[in-house]
Amino acid sequence: MQIDARGKACPQPVIMAKKEIDGGCRDLTVLVDNRTAVENLTRLGNSAGMTVASGESGGSLFVRLTGEGKIVENPVIACPTTGNGYAVFVGKDVVGAGARELGYNLMKMALYTLAQGDSVPAYVLFMNDGVKLPAGEEQQVIDNLMTLLEKGSIILVCGTCLNYYGIADRLKVGTVSNMYDIMSAMQRADKVITL
Repeated sequence: MQIDARGKACPQPVIMAKKEIDGGCRDLTVLVDNRTAVENLTRLGNSAGMTVASGESGGSLFVRLTGEGKIVENPVIACPTTGNGYAVFVGKDVVGAGARELGYNLMKMALYTLAQGDSVPAYVLFMNDGVKLPAGEEQQVIDNLMTLLEKGSIILVCGTCLNYYGIADRLKVGTVSNMYDIMSAMQRADKVITL
């Protein structure tokens, strides 16, 4: 079976493919028009236990998913092995709405505090202006995010947001992700803290 998901915004290609896999399709080719969709579909196939192949044909990118696979509750994100069931959502690169410099320094302190604590989040989720943090030049931020990864946090960064700001090639830590992955993480968490 073939799905034409070219021109579809994130996370539509993943949702379209998951529907077919859950319906029993075991040989699926999805046509897409961007690398983020290829990465997201690859994670979907891998988490469903399918064989994944991708490439370019006729000017379009494609991902082919084959094999028996399995229906999974959350097809993209592996369950964390550590953490305490909470997620931290970062939708901007500052804390609060006051002075920008103060807000940025507060964000750096918040990430440091999370990284140094014993109770790390299961997920740290970056969207909108927040993606500028894991793709930025502030070494303290990158180091603290790396510490969170080492302690078991899963860091997801919105690919659409990175592309919007033209900084996808600057991402230093975390996994390029999509709305489907990020919403699934928030739904699974016992609580979500928004910075």
